[in-house]
Amino acid sequence: MAICQLADVALYYEVVGEGPPLLFIHGLGSSTHDWIYQVVLFGGYYRTITFDLRGHGQSSKPPGPYSIPQLAADAAGLLHHLGQFPAHVVGLSLGGSIALQLALDYPELVRSLVVANSGPALPLDSLPEKLHVLWNYLKRLAVIHGWGMRKMGEQLAANLLPESEQAWQRQAMIERWAANDKRAYLAAMNAMRGWNVTARLPDITCPVQIIHAEYDYTPLSFKQRYAAHLPKAELAVIPDARHLTPVDKPAEFNRTLLSFLQAHPY
Repeated sequence: MAICQLADVALYYEVVGEGPPLLFIHGLGSSTHDWIYQVVLFGGYYRTITFDLRGHGQSSKPPGPYSIPQLAADAAGLLHHLGQFPAHVVGLSLGGSIALQLALDYPELVRSLVVANSGPALPLDSLPEKLHVLWNYLKRLAVIHGWGMRKMGEQLAANLLPESEQAWQRQAMIERWAANDKRAYLAAMNAMRGWNVTARLPDITCPVQIIHAEYDYTPLSFKQRYAAHLPKAELAVIPDARHLTPVDKPAEFNRTLLSFLQAHPY
């Protein structure tokens, strides 16, 4: 069991393969398991690093509040601990926000950046988008406090992995969600509230790929708007995909990611 001990948190991590470093950052309530389909492929090309965010999986769960800059500092600490930088960095959902913050606060650690189904701010720009985010936030709070983490997992798994052949993946997701520490989960969820680095996006000068799932929580227009602020950004759309794209459509996600990484060698 590999542990990186930082000042106030112990981070569980896994390293597979050899080559240029490639760091994956998972989403809210998840863990290294988010990247099971990526490690198998990318471990053959890169030194692939996955880890559990503070409050998640096998990492320690210090009391909140948590913040996006704090979570990015954890990722920076891990890269320094391993001596693996600058790294290609891939973030999904909450992990995408952390990846953006990492590139802003520690640009020397980031070779390229991939932001999947995420963005530089909550709340979003337009009133309908803000209301949509607020409604989902309040609904999630109600489920967690009223019925618990397992029920939250059941609802998310049904929405994110709806196909009949994904039954085992849905069950695995439910079990992982049920194991979440409620206090730590809420601390990580609240880290997004009021966070906004849109004005700083022009400072990210490394190559950036923004991945948008066709049925993501936030619309394509949101990604297009913030991509325009990034000097070296490209936008990729994965059809018929949902928010948990690396698990929902792993082949398509891997092909999109590999093409980007090969276009920007170490």
